[in-house]
Amino acid sequence: MLHNDEIRQYCRENPKATTREIADRFNISMDRAYAVKKRVQQSAENQPVETPEGYKGVLTKGKMWQLHDGSWRESLQFEVDWKEKWDAFKVEFLNDLAMLGTFHFEPVKKKVEGDICLEISLPDLHFGKGDIHESTQNFIDTVFELLAKAEKFGVERILLPIGNDGLNSEGKRKTTTGGTPQEDSVDWQESFRHYWTTLAATIKVLSATYPVDVIVVPGNHDMERMFYIGEVLSSYFKSNDKVLINNSGEYRKYYEYGANMLMFTHGDKEKTASLPIIMATEQPEMFARTKYREAHLGHFHKEMLNEYCGVKTRFLPSICITDDWHKMMGYSHLRAAQAYIWNKKYGLEGYFQVNIHEKQIKKQTH
Repeated sequence: MLHNDEIRQYCRENPKATTREIADRFNISMDRAYAVKKRVQQSAENQPVETPEGYKGVLTKGKMWQLHDGSWRESLQFEVDWKEKWDAFKVEFLNDLAMLGTFHFEPVKKKVEGDICLEISLPDLHFGKGDIHESTQNFIDTVFELLAKAEKFGVERILLPIGNDGLNSEGKRKTTTGGTPQEDSVDWQESFRHYWTTLAATIKVLSATYPVDVIVVPGNHDMERMFYIGEVLSSYFKSNDKVLINNSGEYRKYYEYGANMLMFTHGDKEKTASLPIIMATEQPEMFARTKYREAHLGHFHKEMLNEYCGVKTRFLPSICITDDWHKMMGYSHLRAAQAYIWNKKYGLEGYFQVNIHEKQIKKQTH
């Protein structure tokens, strides 16, 4: 006669074995297999284990139930040792800081004085979709190529909106903020780390020559994680008086430069025709002080321009790749980025554009 000690020994050696597997192995009933396994689990509670996600902790509870079709389900609850996870994160975080400390650059030899704010806008980067190293390279190369084109006009300061779907998903759950599934090419920690260090390195180089105003724009893919990115960057640059980061909780953010008023929002929520009245309602004093007003939006990955009541609404292009789903649906866009020249007195005086092409993708970023 089969003794329960044999079954219990098997359960201890194979903690992930299901009740069905145990019953089939020993040719016993599901009820008996469940009873033996439950006692083994109860005796193992509060003992060190490794969770299915790879975290260390202790098993606190185990249960199983039968569905209407006769199949069985079971659930294990763990208390994770977050201290170990936090210690590991701190080590990785300090390594990132050390890497940024070795980032070398050559400052501009001669800065041309002027009354120009250069807005470098690269929305919808979707870090985590496609090759993460190519995304990093394209971002850095594009920012400094746009800056090189504009420096001769006498740039006084730089406006750098970030976010606007800077990350492809909200992280571990692999969905947009609203829950739409996403296919990321790297895990959520790697996409977060690559994006924030890429931004930090870029801002660090820019601020060596110019004051840099950073505006964190939440998107429909990354509303939560962009706030975390903004907090990390705010902490990293807290002692740099040439870097100002706007990471307020507002969905729409505003920027004033001389006679210019800019609104930044992702573009997936508001009706574009209503943006002028929204601007005037939310920022009446800024609206009254300024003469040239625009709303800059992302979301569609392509350039679209309209004007309502003297306020221009401008959807900006993106350098993001076209994934398989967009190709299947027939959606395509010119991969490009733009930088806008804002004169303190006379408004928008033009913009530069960089198109992402094969030659640029093959360049090496140092």
